[in-house]
Amino acid sequence: MGTRVVVTGLGAITPLGHDVSTTWDNLINGRSGAGRITSFDPSPYAIQIACEVKNFEPTKYIEPRDARRMDRCTQFAIVAAQQAIADANLAIDDSNRTDIGVYIGTAVGGIRTLLEQQKVLDEKGPNRVNPLFPAVMIPDTPAGQIAINWGIKGPNMAVVSACATGAHALGEAWETIRRGDARVMLSGGTEAAILPVVLAGFINMKVLATDNEHPEKAAKPWDLNRDGFVMAEGSVIMVLEELEHALQRGANIYCEIVGYGATNDGFHLAAPSADGEGEARAIRIALKKAGMQPQEVQCWNPHGSATALADKYETTLAKEIWGDYAYKLPINSTKSMLGHMMGGAGAVESMTCILAIRDSVIHPTINIETPDPECDLDYVPNVARHTKVDVALCSNMGLGGHNSAIIFRRYDG
Repeated sequence: MGTRVVVTGLGAITPLGHDVSTTWDNLINGRSGAGRITSFDPSPYAIQIACEVKNFEPTKYIEPRDARRMDRCTQFAIVAAQQAIADANLAIDDSNRTDIGVYIGTAVGGIRTLLEQQKVLDEKGPNRVNPLFPAVMIPDTPAGQIAINWGIKGPNMAVVSACATGAHALGEAWETIRRGDARVMLSGGTEAAILPVVLAGFINMKVLATDNEHPEKAAKPWDLNRDGFVMAEGSVIMVLEELEHALQRGANIYCEIVGYGATNDGFHLAAPSADGEGEARAIRIALKKAGMQPQEVQCWNPHGSATALADKYETTLAKEIWGDYAYKLPINSTKSMLGHMMGGAGAVESMTCILAIRDSVIHPTINIETPDPECDLDYVPNVARHTKVDVALCSNMGLGGHNSAIIFRRYDG
């Protein structure tokens, strides 16, 4: 099985809260983070809603001079990392810096900074472009800034795989500890891409939920009337740790990571493969690494994006993997409330799996009002379910055909 890896710290900044506990409380209570976009005037756009991180003031957490040199996605990651390190009670100093690594994923990186500097170029000329612009914009900056901020000198990289990014970052961090290249990893995802050009692109792809009048009801995975996801932003960062290292320092252990799978559809840039074949393979790989049978999974948080094809395909693959047990397996969608955080999605959804194990509660999938006959499984509709969860699975799909699956298990001591 190799080195055992546990989760010892969590940090989050999301549209439902600036910390883990607030976010989790809102998710359990079925609250939506969606609303009319406030960061720019959305009036010219056919879709005008998103799940924004509200009232975020970076200088509350970061020195003003440093905050000005960070894109919003990096600011989110720094804040989430602060929380995760504090939650893990992890001291970082000369005795352990080289044993700690950072894998932080983002689908698009500092696109806000890119657009701002393009405007400077257009209006003021090339000599006025910020000389730090390339370093602020690139997707590896959140990982790099976290390392710089805490003097971390172990493995460090950005994982970029569209909407599978967050879970891929966690899985690759798990593998890094298992093979002995680090004893502790800070890992997760971050995104801040609620911007006019991104909104316009997704509108034209016809993948966004359209209910401007009732944003909190717009995302409705597995409902017959689903018509897409709601864009979101935010970050979730975790501390992953070699079990022996965690025990030696008396760390609080949330759970153990026991399996991880990564595949590609090799099919289409934007559409998932028929019947979710690629995602199904990722789940099977994760189960094999965990040494588990499918029926040992007690909660599944899939992509759940509320797009017509993905929801149908995930229902089909559930029946293929779990057989009759698929009808007994609780399945929930974090995106129904938090929206689609893109590069951060797999991380925040993994966090909900971990907290389901800790608290014995599965958050609901909200807005299921008219069940789709083709989506006939148990999607934990509208109300949280209090039940013991020992094993939880998170899986994601991403543009480009990327698939990820990661399995969390209650730590048995």
